[in-house]
Amino acid sequence: MRAPKSFRLHIGIFGKRNTGKSSILNALTHQDVSIVSEVAGTTTDPVEKPMELLPLGPVLFIDTAGIDDAGNLGEKRIAKTMAVFDRTDLGVIVTNFKDWGDYEQKMMDEFKDRAIPFIIIFNKIDTFFEDKNITSQLDKVKVKYVFTSATENIGLLDLRQLLLRSAPADYINRPSILADLVGQGEAAVLVVPIDKEAPKGRLILPQVQSIRDLLDNDSFSVVVKERELREVLSRFNKPPKLVVTDSQAFLKVAADTPPEIPLTSFSILFARFQGDLTEMVRGAMAIDKLKTDDKVLIAEACSHHPIGEDIGTVKIPRWLTQYVGGKLQIDSMRGHDFPENIAEYKLIIHCGACMWNRREMLSRIMKAKQAGVPITNYGLTIAYSLGIFERALQPFPAALDIYNGVEKV
Repeated sequence: MRAPKSFRLHIGIFGKRNTGKSSILNALTHQDVSIVSEVAGTTTDPVEKPMELLPLGPVLFIDTAGIDDAGNLGEKRIAKTMAVFDRTDLGVIVTNFKDWGDYEQKMMDEFKDRAIPFIIIFNKIDTFFEDKNITSQLDKVKVKYVFTSATENIGLLDLRQLLLRSAPADYINRPSILADLVGQGEAAVLVVPIDKEAPKGRLILPQVQSIRDLLDNDSFSVVVKERELREVLSRFNKPPKLVVTDSQAFLKVAADTPPEIPLTSFSILFARFQGDLTEMVRGAMAIDKLKTDDKVLIAEACSHHPIGEDIGTVKIPRWLTQYVGGKLQIDSMRGHDFPENIAEYKLIIHCGACMWNRREMLSRIMKAKQAGVPITNYGLTIAYSLGIFERALQPFPAALDIYNGVEKV
């Protein structure tokens, strides 16, 4: 089974038209993933290709349209290309010594502004020879580069090695989902309601990933439905280190879990694993400032068809309305699209983003901070609205300090 996208290092390939971006991708993957043509602008929408880049592991290459595309349609293609920056863990700029110029510098600046590591590929080295003026300037600012010719199979091994050496440390040393809260030889109880949105015959991704995380770290996991929790806890000779629930069952699970056993939700775990838990705790606390007719954006990474009691479009709006005591203006958005006018919202509520890589979620948090808009996620919103926020933050002392007003400056 393939690794999910959220666990793959996202490698974005950028450059002007006809620099050989698609040829580089095809050469790296040994497949005709992208259409290659001498006609400029052949690549339109971003093209994704998952593969194993050993010994690093699973990666996702994203081939983009030329950053110098032209015309009305070209502007739309550039917008799609720029959106790929939001989910790029490692950037690749494909160019050559003849075409080097302002576009390449702008892409370098974009990566630097976002603190994204990147490398430069000087392609077509069989045609355009090294310009020492360019490479000496790159050496001064410690930018890594490599010479290739995708068509002549030159430099591809060097490129592969440079990609491996350039992987960001926060990807290689990524923290666990919950195993650090449990410990080796200790147990966690995972409460998994089987509702209408649960995929037939399967668990949802955060539940599966949590189980695997516990197994990888030599912890025990016991999986139950919410109505079985009280009975299961009574059978433990030694209390579990943690109870994790689907956020929609928070109230019942909180009532059935003794106060001395830490409790949280899958969604709150993913606020930490995929984003910034402390920032999202601050966002949840902004719920107290909401007033009737305020605008709230609910954003979801997945594009599933909502059911009658959908969490994002029905339940959270209902709980928020009850908490605020008046009707809110709630907009919903799914997928990679994100509105440019987020400053008009009083709060952004996001799903756990289990289908994305962490970089894309962090990009959204950064945009929200720049716009001065609080951002939180489903689990934190539910816990706050239902009055069990402090209990849900019990496993996270730093986040709990923020809520209690004792955050260290």
